[in-house]
Amino acid sequence: MEDEVIEEKEEPLQRTPDAEGSGEEQTPSPETELADLRDKYLRLYAEFENYKKRVQKDKEDLARYCNETILYEILPIMDNLEMALSHSAENVSEGLVKGVEITLREFRRVTEKFGLIPIEAEGKPFDPAVHHAMSQVETPNVEDKTVVEEYRKGYLFGDKVLRPSLVAVSKHPAKSEAGTTTTDITNESEED
Repeated sequence: MEDEVIEEKEEPLQRTPDAEGSGEEQTPSPETELADLRDKYLRLYAEFENYKKRVQKDKEDLARYCNETILYEILPIMDNLEMALSHSAENVSEGLVKGVEITLREFRRVTEKFGLIPIEAEGKPFDPAVHHAMSQVETPNVEDKTVVEEYRKGYLFGDKVLRPSLVAVSKHPAKSEAGTTTTDITNESEED
């Protein structure tokens, strides 16, 4: 008996000729309503899936970069420890130098554990994405646009540049064309 009822509901509504001509709004068929509702459902489902993906990506980015601020604040401490080691004189006690070296090594180990990676600069080709050129140095024996000196170490945090390296970049010395030109002009004057 239930089968009969279902079959009756699935039949489209039939209109009488009087209803069509009277100007009343036509009631959409159940199939049309079902198709509209299905379309709305699919659109809403797709929007919700996109929302879930966006929230998941935001959550992953937050987890990946949550330590960025604290690591950036630690960098000057590491810089100062490195400067202390580079400026240590022979008359400073060996114990103090050894202590600073151990402290710096431990800082590097901990920061690398959280994704902080030093940028290799000296001797590498200049890359404006990770290096910030502070000066150019004329050097004939080094390839053009090569980092010849690092003023301040740069760091990557994951795949992002946290702080670029401050560097000096090589350039080939300018040829003294003026001297050659002067000699040529002088020789021509003597011939006249």
